Amino acid sequence: MKRIYFLLPTVQSAASIVTELVGNGVPEKHIHLIANENTSLEDLPEATLLQKSDFIPAVERGIPIGGTTGLLAGLVAMAIPGFGAIVSGGALIAVTLAGAGVGTLLSSMVALEIPNSRHKAYQDAIDKGEILMLIDTPKDQVGHMTELVIRHHAEAELEDIEPRLPLLPPGY
Repeated sequence: MKRIYFLLPTVQSAASIVTELVGNGVPEKHIHLIANENTSLEDLPEATLLQKSDFIPAVERGIPIGGTTGLLAGLVAMAIPGFGAIVSGGALIAVTLAGAGVGTLLSSMVALEIPNSRHKAYQDAIDKGEILMLIDTPKDQVGHMTELVIRHHAEAELEDIEPRLPLLPPGY
């Protein structure tokens, strides 16, 4: 899957595009809109907290950092005289996995309060009242989706196509 970013000037434009995309077989759960707090999106598919926050990138960073920290803690424990005999290979693996879990948990909890770093470039436009539309589509449909929106909606500005989507939880 790839994610296509469009900036739209009005809610009416967003509603028109959403209707057209859904009419062309795009599931509504693959369309996400981000607007400022003063803009009512009515019944349009608003982005969730996971999409608006830095949750997924934080999880991607938390696993290796926490795992590395757990591994180092286990190696240090093995080097302590008398304690090293208690910490075996299995315990070292358990400490590494526990570190990865704790790192993931802590980084994701913090990230829920941080705006999505991938949307930083569009924040000024969103603050001015524009709407950021994210469309998740299979790689082979990117050209078709982009053309569908731009051909019928000249006001829509193609901003970016993410090179890849990370492994996403349902609803992201």
